[in-house]
Amino acid sequence: MHSKPLTLGMVFLRSPYFLKIRALWVALFCVLSADGSEALVARVITNVSTQRTGKDVFQVRKFERQVTPKKAPRFMLELYEEHLRNPAILQGNIVRSFAAQSNGAFHFFNLTLLGQREVIIKAEFRWFRRARADNHLYRVDLYEVLDSRVEPRRGNLILSRLLSVYSKGWEVFNITQTVAKWILNSSTNNGILVVSTLTLEHWMETFVGHARDMRFERYGAYLVIYSDDGQRRSSGEEVSISGRITDFPFEFLEYKSSLQAAVRGHRSRHKRAAGNKHAVTCQRTPLYVDFVKLGWSGWIISPSGYNAFHCSGSCPFPLSGSLRATNHAIVQSLVNTLKLSNKVGRPCCVPDTLQPISLLYFDDEENVVLKQYDDMVAGSCGCH
Repeated sequence: MHSKPLTLGMVFLRSPYFLKIRALWVALFCVLSADGSEALVARVITNVSTQRTGKDVFQVRKFERQVTPKKAPRFMLELYEEHLRNPAILQGNIVRSFAAQSNGAFHFFNLTLLGQREVIIKAEFRWFRRARADNHLYRVDLYEVLDSRVEPRRGNLILSRLLSVYSKGWEVFNITQTVAKWILNSSTNNGILVVSTLTLEHWMETFVGHARDMRFERYGAYLVIYSDDGQRRSSGEEVSISGRITDFPFEFLEYKSSLQAAVRGHRSRHKRAAGNKHAVTCQRTPLYVDFVKLGWSGWIISPSGYNAFHCSGSCPFPLSGSLRATNHAIVQSLVNTLKLSNKVGRPCCVPDTLQPISLLYFDDEENVVLKQYDDMVAGSCGCH
């Protein structure tokens, strides 16, 4: 007996890649779905090719990768920690740090991964300087490079700064206008030239990557861009997906004998069910998403996981105020109780407020990104 040849789709469905996506969708479904219809779960998994996957949510192509030994710049780690303490400090919803492709004093930044719809709020050129023993002051000039195809030539002077040779640390230069021009016309992005001039009679063009000078290679040069992709709400803001919640006026319906009988019968059944310790009404329960177990620790720097929470439990008639039911859910519950339609089920227990989280991660080019992702945590649950 001959077995059927495997089609490309069948190979994909049996691949570890598909199994990972299926696991992701099961996890996300627990957060975003109702009280766990297996049929609906099956439809979500079956149609995964036409639905949003983790790659779409996080916009990372190389979704599964080996754990990289590369470390994030300390200033990005500090920004992430400060943002956790005070979410309002983040300008926009994305902060990207681009490591320079350096050749001495010449630094080029590949900006191809910037989203086309992103609005640039601020751009900073960062480089680390060590204390020096000679002189007192020196001037640092930042030039826009005219042509990168030949020997880098000084173009427009972006800015100058007088620095003390005795201090050390990260020096930050605001170059927002220059970067905005690069993004509008990528052909003008030929990099930056850093020139140090001593305050004495002689001057030198500093090769800041030289180990005998500022030991620059230990820290590198970075371009940090603060942007907004238009999907950001106020930091830490909850979004309500329930609509206006009010108490539906059942009183004016109770003169109907059929309704009265249905309500009395349901209440008696509800009282019996209340004695069952396993009967649980709609509530929020923990759901810890472990990025290590998902195989994402190779690109997510922090956190190692988070509590997404998930909604479970029943939505019994009549819906009490604690179940945060919408008017639509109240009417649906009534129709279901009176058995007016065999196609209408009970309302489902789902998130009715969602909260954001922030991730620090490596993008496809190993740049470190801090981004706020909305709708990642079930803030509360209700019957809808």
